[in-house]
Amino acid sequence: MNLLAILAALGLEQWRAFAWRVAVERAFVGYARRLERQLNGGTPGQGAVATALALAPPVLLAWLLWWAANEVHPLLGVVLNALVLYLLMGFRRFSHALSLIIQAFKDGDIAAARRALAGWRGGWTSELGSDDIARLAIERGLVDAYRQVFAVLFWFLVLPGPIGAVLYRATVLLAAEWQGDAIGDDTTPVLRSRAEFGRAARALLVLLDWIPVRLTALSFAIVGDFEDAAYCWRMQAKTWPATEGGETVGTVLASGAGALGVHLGGPLAVLGGEPVVRPELGMDDPVTPEILPSAMGLVWRALVLWLVLILLITLANVAP
Repeated sequence: MNLLAILAALGLEQWRAFAWRVAVERAFVGYARRLERQLNGGTPGQGAVATALALAPPVLLAWLLWWAANEVHPLLGVVLNALVLYLLMGFRRFSHALSLIIQAFKDGDIAAARRALAGWRGGWTSELGSDDIARLAIERGLVDAYRQVFAVLFWFLVLPGPIGAVLYRATVLLAAEWQGDAIGDDTTPVLRSRAEFGRAARALLVLLDWIPVRLTALSFAIVGDFEDAAYCWRMQAKTWPATEGGETVGTVLASGAGALGVHLGGPLAVLGGEPVVRPELGMDDPVTPEILPSAMGLVWRALVLWLVLILLITLANVAP
């Protein structure tokens, strides 16, 4: 039944992206901001309480809806699971954005490639060369595929109903929102630090990431160059800075770079300042635009591997 829900959600998303996804995410982020303004006294304990208060409503709502749907008919529960995954998963975000960049390079339109990257990733792109665009696109694509597909699928399968998927995506949004400093408003015009307040949300995300990120890295190794992926994962993942996702993101990028046999990371140009120094991940071959289809293929093959394994587990559970 879970496999049916996953396939339905993937099919719906490839057909048409969920129109209200951004609005739902913004509503949750807005709720998180209100909690932070009310509860942020700069201590981890207050942040832990706020994390529980932020996550409880969507998780409980998902559980209640799933329980009610299953009480009516199990098939209705499958439909609800598919709809929640359709809302939460973002495989099309990755594949569509990367496809736009690939097409721009095929057309010889580097300006269009820059615009596509900026619309997807954000940040300054106006003077990036084709190799830098391709490198940043692969980095963003691998991380998006993990955060919005593989980790969501893992927790959907582990916890009952859509609870795990909702918990994971809400935690990702919460950890991203509660970091750095927040500028006050008319009622609280002071600069509030979120470093301590958001510690509980970030720690929960690290905990939730521990198993699925390793399964994702293993998947990249199996469907790519296993030896290089395993070596890069083992030797380079921990060097990735905490400010950019730490070991979790480092594991995704290092294993993906090794599986593709290319070089990711390295200096990142910023507008009006010195390049940001980042660790170098992967192998020696530089990224070129021609590698982009291979990166998309790597993620597709890893997803197919997951679906096959889910099918085998499903068949094993129903076998007499």
